[in-house]
Amino acid sequence: MQHGKMSEFKRLYKPLLEQVKWSPPTVLGMTEGVMATWLLDTRSLSRRFQQYCQTLSVSLIEQSELAADELSPEERELLGDQPCLVRKVVLFGDDVPWLLGRTLIPFSTLTGQEQDLAQLGEVPLGLRVFQDRAARRDALVLSQVVEGKTRDDSSFSSALWARRSRLWLNEKPMLVSEVFLADAPLYQEE
Repeated sequence: MQHGKMSEFKRLYKPLLEQVKWSPPTVLGMTEGVMATWLLDTRSLSRRFQQYCQTLSVSLIEQSELAADELSPEERELLGDQPCLVRKVVLFGDDVPWLLGRTLIPFSTLTGQEQDLAQLGEVPLGLRVFQDRAARRDALVLSQVVEGKTRDDSSFSSALWARRSRLWLNEKPMLVSEVFLADAPLYQEE
């Protein structure tokens, strides 16, 4: 993806993940139906996406370190009071942006056989995590976020679904926030 396009992505989508108010699925009435099968899926989303495209690809927007005091109180509660690696990506199905992802990986998770998580680069997190039988997901919450409008693209004005969940790999936690972008398959299936 060209540099200009990436900075455009950052400008549009950065606010999406930073002003999210999370709620349990039941509060949002999201317990059944096609949308719920996507939002509440506890398995690998990357694998599910692969069924809808020829090529699933990832663009790494940013990978940096976040000090413990930069985490929100909620994030600290779910991960512990410690510094994290933050990884922001866009997942593409056949070059169409489907998902914006932000993963917080505590430094204590990046030990032993999990230290490779810091070197994933353009590999989807789900494909790495769910290779492991011991992987599980909990603390799942949902939100609807509104994209900023741009004059040249009317699709940027609708509410998008987002979810956040804690993934456990060998009993080590990480926190994944995902925004399903407008062209993602879950909206096409309704």
